[in-house]
Amino acid sequence: MSTLRFRVVEKAFQAKPMEVPAPDKRPGEYFGKYVFNREKMFKYLPSTVFARLIDAMDNGAALDRQIADAVAEGMKRWASELGATHYTHWFQPLTEGTAEKHDAFVEHDGKGGMMEEFSGKLLVQQEPDASSFPNGGIRNTFEARGYSAWDPSSPVFVVDDTLCIPTIFIAYTGESLDYKAPLLKALRAVNKAAVDVCHYFDPSVKKVMAYLGWEQEYFLVDEGLYAARPDLLLTGRTLMGHEASKNQQLEDHYFGAIPTRVAAFMKDLEIQALELGIPVKTRHNEVAPNQFELAPIFEECNLAVDHNMLIMSLMRKVARTHGFRVLLHEKPFKGVNGSGKHNNWSLGTDTGTLLMAPGKTPEENLRFITFIVNTLMAVYRHNGLLKASIMSATNAHRLGANEAPP
Repeated sequence: MSTLRFRVVEKAFQAKPMEVPAPDKRPGEYFGKYVFNREKMFKYLPSTVFARLIDAMDNGAALDRQIADAVAEGMKRWASELGATHYTHWFQPLTEGTAEKHDAFVEHDGKGGMMEEFSGKLLVQQEPDASSFPNGGIRNTFEARGYSAWDPSSPVFVVDDTLCIPTIFIAYTGESLDYKAPLLKALRAVNKAAVDVCHYFDPSVKKVMAYLGWEQEYFLVDEGLYAARPDLLLTGRTLMGHEASKNQQLEDHYFGAIPTRVAAFMKDLEIQALELGIPVKTRHNEVAPNQFELAPIFEECNLAVDHNMLIMSLMRKVARTHGFRVLLHEKPFKGVNGSGKHNNWSLGTDTGTLLMAPGKTPEENLRFITFIVNTLMAVYRHNGLLKASIMSATNAHRLGANEAPP
């Protein structure tokens, strides 16, 4: 045991970067390969069904059973061509992760055999057991039933052999048991309030979208070193030991040259993220040793959150293939910077106007000032709610210690 650390460090230094061939020289050729985006919808759905689905995605219109059946059949054909044999309702319970239960595209054919089938009923709603998920104390323990319901505004995607359907997750009494349902309600409320204000400046505005650009900071640890630390294995952060003699005192890691083995991991991660429609753009060394950052181009808020949940799952998976473990805990090491997830947020109209951008005329500046003032007042009045949204035991370790302002 006394030589364990020496041996794993020695092995880590001998590790070589993996070769990561790109599917194509141009990322645009494989971007969204595993996503049922509008281009795929147009190809696999009848024109009338495609129009109804787009209306549901953009305007929240309801879909009847006949349309849902046609959408489900088109999704299954597309997913089956990619090798999918199962489907899952992919939701975000109060676990700071995602949840999924895989079911096969098979049903009895009534003749003693099996047939492949995926109906609109299975697409739109499922009834997973909600009794074992955290609920914040709003439900009795014997109230087991929960409902997952399809969110058409976030496109379905294929991971390995499974068609993943983004959904909300609620109790049978209607209470939200996830993070997506409250977000969708908040986005609708912001849209309604912002459109009313926009009409003072431009009566043609019909919709206001919230945009989000997130940053994902993380630490990479060699798998051997990770396995030698029971605290990292059990909690995702260090609980014992002492600070390294050299950490971030010289401020030489931030924006430094990316190590070749890490660069190979980043390249592999970016390729798989692009195939899943995540528009990753930035990668760099962060402040602390072995700390790095990934950031995409901004997107519509609901889609951006789904992509962040998906990228964290993807990071864990890809890191293992490169002999790393990724640490997403906000403060895994004492004495050096933790990992923040800064969010760049803005509002834009369906007419192409950015409401948080200063204008070039007095009228445009008045609109900008109006939205800035309303945003500041909302933060002032509801700061407790904002604090509660980021309040967690893990984030409390990070804020206020070796950090930039939160």
